[in-house]
Amino acid sequence: MTILIGIDPGVKTGFAILREGKLSEVGSGKAITVEVYILGMHMKLREELKIYIEDARKRTWFGSKGREVAQGVGSIKRDCKRWEDFCEYHCIEYELIHPKNNKTKLKSDEFKRLTGFEIRTNEHGRDAAMLVFGR
Repeated sequence: MTILIGIDPGVKTGFAILREGKLSEVGSGKAITVEVYILGMHMKLREELKIYIEDARKRTWFGSKGREVAQGVGSIKRDCKRWEDFCEYHCIEYELIHPKNNKTKLKSDEFKRLTGFEIRTNEHGRDAAMLVFGR
């Protein structure tokens, strides 16, 4: 059985793990911490993983808030490339998902109702979860 992992890249990288059609973990942390965790799963479990990465490089709208937004966008784009490189280096199957193809910015109560996942989550983890939920 393939374990599906959703990744929402950023300073607080969101991640979610879907096992046998159910969310088992939803959280966030520094990219390096999430990478080490996933690599450990990959090496220890020897189960197939597939990672779904929200790819901000495919986004063409950014709003009009100026230089800070542009710098943040560049940072997120770099983080997306980092995840792509991580997957390729460790021979982990992955798919880049256009942001418009992911249901994001769900409030906690709506997320719980939709997914049945009752443990406390934050926006980054919920965004990652929606990359894999229902697949």
